[in-house]
This record gives sequence, C-alpha cells and structure tokens, in this order.
Amino acid sequence: MQDDRPSSTAEGAALMRAAHRLLDQPQILDDPLAAELIGPERKAVLHGDPKVLNTPGLRRLRASIAVRSRYAEDCLAEAVRRGTRQYVILGAGLDSFAYRNPFAGSGLRVYEVDHPNTQAWKRERLQAAGIDLPASLTFVAIDFERETIAEAMSRSGFDAGAATFVSWLGVTVYLAREAVLRTLAWVASLGPGSEIVFSYATTPAPEGADAASARSSLAARAASQGEPWVTFFEPVELVRELEQLGFAEVEDFGGAQAVARYYGGRREALRPGGLGHLMRARTKA
Repeated sequence: MQDDRPSSTAEGAALMRAAHRLLDQPQILDDPLAAELIGPERKAVLHGDPKVLNTPGLRRLRASIAVRSRYAEDCLAEAVRRGTRQYVILGAGLDSFAYRNPFAGSGLRVYEVDHPNTQAWKRERLQAAGIDLPASLTFVAIDFERETIAEAMSRSGFDAGAATFVSWLGVTVYLAREAVLRTLAWVASLGPGSEIVFSYATTPAPEGADAASARSSLAARAASQGEPWVTFFEPVELVRELEQLGFAEVEDFGGAQAVARYYGGRREALRPGGLGHLMRARTKA
C-alpha cells in the first residue's frame, strides 16, 4: 500500500468475500459483515448488478479468497481446542473475524496488526456500519519501516511466551523476501505450539492462456494501485526454509487440496486459482 492511503487490495478482498456469500451456494465461508465494510460504491456494484462479478477470472479469485479465510479459521478452531488463546491477524485489512469471533467466550484475544492509515480507514468503516469494537480485540498499528513486529506487539499487551495462532493472508506477495522470512522467524520464536497460516504466490509456470491472462490482469491491477507483486516462492524450498526457522509441522495447501477439502461435489464451476498457495506451520508444543 502507499503511505497516504489505505489498501485497495484489502477492499477488493472484502468485496470478493461479500460476493461469495451472495452468489455461491453452498458457501465455503459465511462472512455476513464483509458487505458492510466495502463502502457504498462497491456495495452498489454488489447489489446492483452482481453478474459483473461472475466472470471466470473473478469466480477463481473469490473462490481463492473464500477458501484462504475458511482454511485459516478452521486451523484456528483446532488451535483453540488445543488451548491457544491469542490470535494475531497480520495485515488485517477489512478482515471481519474479530467482530464475529465465536471463541470470545473462551478467552480468545484477537490482535489486528496493520498500517496506521489502513486501521484508521477500517475503524471509520466499522463506525459507519454500526459494528461495535469487541472487548476481545486489540488494534496494533505498525509502520514496518520504523519498527519490527516484535516491538509493535510488545506494547499491545501481547504475551510472546504463550502459544499463538497467526494468520497472514494476501500479503506476502507484496513484500520483499527478506521481510517475509523475518516475520516467519518471529512467529517461530513465540511460545511452544504457536502456528501460522499464510498465503503466498508460487513462481509462475507455463499454463493455459486463460489462467495466464487472469494472473497478468490481477498483477497489473495491483501494480496500478501502488501494490505490485514482488515475491514468489517454490513450495519445496519454502517448506525447507520453514523447518530451518524452527517449525516442526509444515503443510502446503494448494489448489488441489482446496478442491478436495472444500469444493468437491459442487455442480457450478467454482474453483480457486492455481497461483496462490496456503502454508500452515507449527512449532513443537
């Protein structure tokens, strides 16, 4: 994102979650708050002529965005059952989990970490939508050019020695490789049994014309909004790097796994795109 404005891709991701709830049945992710956070212009598109959001490329995009949130929230539920009570959302954008948190009664505290401009923009959207800030939520504003994630979290009441679940969705492709690995190392340094689910883009490979065109269009749109794609990973190499950082359990969750777990048996052609992967990594308890 550019420092003088909030993230455009964050709003686009919320629009895709809202479109998924409106257009796709059965739902992979039920996010009733996404449509309240996207702002009046995109809300008008969503409810005025939703067919414009139903092109093949946008179907793949919203399937990918729905499944990444669903997978992260499923993994979080498992972590909560194991006793984890801290959830850190890195690059939270317009994520709505904290405002529909089913584990608040169990003591799950949510930390939304993002750039100050994006957080101010989000809080305006929440206020306009009449969505209250829950007591279980802490906002952590960070400017990565001036401080580290560890420094920002240390002034938020966060317990770095406790087991923590971290999600980091739709962000790593925009960061330098070194910055991604530094953040992953921070997660590995947290309390035993800490875990992260993050999305990453795989190195582009030869593919069909439709998929290549869709990827190029997405990358060009992000770049035009001041958020160019920067970093790609090879899955096998990334697994090895995560193990070197100290993660004991690592799972790469790509398109084939997503289809098998969440999209099997669907009659309509709703499938996630092939470039984006999810990675799940956990330290020893």
